[in-house]
Amino acid sequence: MDNSEIFRSNLNRLHTTPLGEQRIRKNLKIDCADVVEYCQKIIADKNCNISKNGKNFYCEAEGVVITVNSFSYTIITAKQICVKERKCAI
Repeated sequence: MDNSEIFRSNLNRLHTTPLGEQRIRKNLKIDCADVVEYCQKIIADKNCNISKNGKNFYCEAEGVVITVNSFSYTIITAKQICVKERKCAI
């Protein structure tokens, strides 16, 4: 199993802090009830490019890069690559 397969098999472990949740909402311009679930859906997409650099995973898809700590599975931040309004599919 490579790093991206291991990471995807542990998506249920993803979580974030209250400040992380605020940061993600602000950076992605979203108003979702569950930010973690929103990020899980992006990461689970088969077109999501997952790479590991040092202690973090970087997940890139749908014009977004999500940074996740590889040990604790804490979503640190998410940033837009291209600026566009996002709709919450939850």
